[in-house]
Amino acid sequence: MTETVVTPPSGRTVRKAASGEARTPRRSGRRRVALPYLLLLPALLLELLVHLVPMLMGITMSFRELTQFYIRNWSEAPWTAFDNYSVAIDFDAPVGQALLKSFLTTCLFTVLSVGLCWLLGTAAAVFLQENFRGRAFLRTLFLVPYALPVYAAVITWAFMFQRDNGVINHVLHDQLGIGDSPAFWLIGDNSFWALLIVSVWKGWPFAFLTVMAGLQNIPRDMYEAAALDGAGVWKQIRHITLPSLRSVNQVLVLVLFLWTFNDFNTPFVLFGKAAPEAADLISLHIYQSSFQTWNFGTGSAMSVLLLLFLLVVTGVYLLLTTRGRKTSDV
Repeated sequence: MTETVVTPPSGRTVRKAASGEARTPRRSGRRRVALPYLLLLPALLLELLVHLVPMLMGITMSFRELTQFYIRNWSEAPWTAFDNYSVAIDFDAPVGQALLKSFLTTCLFTVLSVGLCWLLGTAAAVFLQENFRGRAFLRTLFLVPYALPVYAAVITWAFMFQRDNGVINHVLHDQLGIGDSPAFWLIGDNSFWALLIVSVWKGWPFAFLTVMAGLQNIPRDMYEAAALDGAGVWKQIRHITLPSLRSVNQVLVLVLFLWTFNDFNTPFVLFGKAAPEAADLISLHIYQSSFQTWNFGTGSAMSVLLLLFLLVVTGVYLLLTTRGRKTSDV
């Protein structure tokens, strides 16, 4: 790099940079623009390998008659076009009826689980906004279910739900005298409620943590002004807390919905490979249709239908919440 020294009549020395030095800021600017993409490249590659490639393979499998006879060379399975989808949505046939019932069970389970998780998490977060002795301990205690590994937590609940030796029946039947005999929690109709209890227990701390973070952005002056105007606790929650948490709750409900509707680990660990009919969630139902009947083509078609349903629901939800947010801003 060279530079030119010019001495004007005033006696001050002025240095003029060469053309190579003038281009240096442009190069550094390009590097700054490219740096975020380079940092995101490993995550994008991992996303491609872990999610996108298997998803494309699953979509391809849904158009083939993939059974146990073609597992070794699945690409040689006969092409069936939309036959697998026709079987899955034929609600007059046993396969379609079982899928529809599992879908409705999952919808009911998701609504109850998401609603209870949001309600418990919001109530706990609002309660712990006040300063009192032991608040830090309670906050830590409430986050324990979220911090525990899923398998360890669900296996513990499975032991607690045992009919003869479980602590649930020991408390309800032996100690409180509820029921003529110990209840079966892992089979029959009670299995739905057992699954719901476990799902809410491990899901509500996430709602609690999210809402508690959102409450930190609400100025305390608003509550003090409302109290001076004579607003009670319930009016403050209704007119200050909930409206201020609208954007937080919109994201929270969507995340809880997707997690709960797709939950496979909880029913699989709690019930094993075959869930009771009352707790037959669609994720476990697709697993059974694929790996127990060895009909991977139909199972893949069910998975694609589930993906389309979730995409439609998510798109409609985001559209409605975005419109509602713009209306409220106006």
